[in-house]
Amino acid sequence: MAMLVIAGCLLVAAADAVRASEPADAMRTIILQQMDAFKRDDGAGAFAYASPEIRAMFGTPEHFMQMVRRGYPQVYRPREVTFRERVVFQGKPALVVHIVGQDGSAVLALYPMQRQPDGSWRIDGCYLLKTSDVGA
Repeated sequence: MAMLVIAGCLLVAAADAVRASEPADAMRTIILQQMDAFKRDDGAGAFAYASPEIRAMFGTPEHFMQMVRRGYPQVYRPREVTFRERVVFQGKPALVVHIVGQDGSAVLALYPMQRQPDGSWRIDGCYLLKTSDVGA
């Protein structure tokens, strides 16, 4: 009986770990889908992955894409993308992503995410930190 209870606890703990990773998986998918839209120069598609607040800030997909092209070259045209840890930033779940741009410059991107009423995730900003980890 004791072995059954311990095994039951382990199964519950394993199920909790899987559930905890599900939001990170969903958030990664949204970030990658937005990056894919950037690669295709699909402004409307990329804009759709932004939170309502980000969309309101930029107003149009064209303004949004102009900002990304100018200020986020590694995100706009990544050569390498490596997801790191999930963190909390300003009270929001966020993912840390190591990105190497086409020119070989590397950054750590912090992506705060926002859960929508329908349960989906949207990107609620992107903060770039330079890193000497070029290409790693």
